[in-house]
This record gives sequence, structure tokens and C-alpha cells, in this order.
Amino acid sequence: MGTPMGGHKMDGTPIRVLVVDDSLFIAKQLGQILTSEGYEVLAIAADGKEGLDKYTELSPNIDLVTMDITMPRMDGLTALEKILEFDKQARVVVISALGKEDLVKKALMAGAKNFIVKPLDRSKVLERLRSVCGDMY
Repeated sequence: MGTPMGGHKMDGTPIRVLVVDDSLFIAKQLGQILTSEGYEVLAIAADGKEGLDKYTELSPNIDLVTMDITMPRMDGLTALEKILEFDKQARVVVISALGKEDLVKKALMAGAKNFIVKPLDRSKVLERLRSVCGDMY
């Protein structure tokens, strides 16, 4: 049968993603990259608090979370920690602007599975997400 499209699991169903970013532009851009590869964007949250609420509400139907680090109300690091408290199997990929290596390091130590640097590069985004979802294919 060959390998399924990037955003699909072994059984052919799409990998379901929660996008958490306070930038509508980045959220849209990520959404386009993901849906073009067959991922399903289940929800978009504008800050960490909303991301946490949506994760707990939609769980266990979320396969992957992309989490911006710098956001109002609740930052990505706090949201990451709270999501992992709720579900230690959560796959969270943090997104950060260039020059925020210290925050990325903290996020990885807190349990993030990988990171993506802005500005978004389509092939890098897909490569990072594939490495995190490798066992689903």
C-alpha cells in the first residue's frame, strides 16, 4: 500500500492537530501547511490558556499540538507544562522566534517533543512534525 500522505496515520485517518498561537497570520500559515499535507487542524487557540482548555476539552482526540512560546494570558511554557500534567503522552512541538534558544531549551526540558523556528519554513515544519509523529505512520 506504500506510505500514507504525511499527515495520515497508519490506518489512513488524519493526524489531528491543535494549533496554539496568538498570531493569526502564523496560525493560518501553519493551518495551510498542515492541511495541504493531510493533517486535520481540529482547533486553533489564541493563547496558552485557550490552548490548554481546548486540549482538555478535545482530548483524547488531539494527536499533536503546535505551541507558540510567547503569548499573552498564559505563555507556551506554562501551557506545555499544564497539558503534560493533564496528559503525559501529549506530543507538543513548540514554535519560537529566532534568538529565543533559552526558551526552546526550557520547553524541551519540560517535555516538548521538538521545536520549529519562525519564520516558518514549510519543509522544516513538516520534517519536525514527522519526526514527532513517526510512530503513528
